[in-house]
Amino acid sequence: METRFRCSGSPQFQRSLTVGGSAKGGIGIRLRRIRMEWGLSLREIEQRSLQLAQQAGDSAFQISASWLARLEREDHELTAAKLVALAAIYNLSYEEVLGHRWPENATPIKQDQLKRPNSTLLLNAGRFEEQARSVLPDPLTSDPPPEETSLLPPITSSASAPYRHAIIGRHDRGLDPMIKAGSLVKIHTQKRAIAQRRDWTHEFDRPIYMLLTHTRYLCGWCELDRESAWLTLIPHPLSHASSQRWRYKKEVEVVGRVVAVYMPLVSPE
Repeated sequence: METRFRCSGSPQFQRSLTVGGSAKGGIGIRLRRIRMEWGLSLREIEQRSLQLAQQAGDSAFQISASWLARLEREDHELTAAKLVALAAIYNLSYEEVLGHRWPENATPIKQDQLKRPNSTLLLNAGRFEEQARSVLPDPLTSDPPPEETSLLPPITSSASAPYRHAIIGRHDRGLDPMIKAGSLVKIHTQKRAIAQRRDWTHEFDRPIYMLLTHTRYLCGWCELDRESAWLTLIPHPLSHASSQRWRYKKEVEVVGRVVAVYMPLVSPE
């Protein structure tokens, strides 16, 4: 039996979706299970959908708590715009929500501010697993870390063009124990400006940079003097390392800002 979903909202969603299954396809029960796995309340879904509607400039994406409650009880129709909103909020593809492929020419929705579940999720499939694979090595290596920090070859995928990866070496101890030797870091090569003191509030919020001197790569916190003539590498207080200083853009180059870290908790045997 087929279920037809009424579509409303923007012109790009003025169409009907047809999926196989029983009446209403059990989608309400499925969406409630997903919401519970994320640890989100009906009111939190309402708030996130409001952010999405404001981002898209289309109120059709907004979902009220009472509307979602009725949908989860299989007592409401699911419109296409709200399907897109729920897929964005739950970080699922349309296939995972409906078992139906959305047209390739549909306008994608920016989801960066919505990908934050309230509860821990096991990464076994879906977009979270794909995001993890872009950071974590696969398979995870048990090799000992190199002596010096090493920049890895670029990934050929166009989606990863602004990013590079590096392995922290044994001699690069500036951020130990926060980032230990053997850690894999992901670097955004288009973010090279050194942040000012007012841009961060604590050490985990402080930007980390990958540097290239005339002799080696180094990872750490950085400061510029008032004239932006000298760059200083600031060590972690527990690292027992010394600060280092170079003439900015003459003796040192900023490769980019570290945006993700994979750090083994147990040293390879």
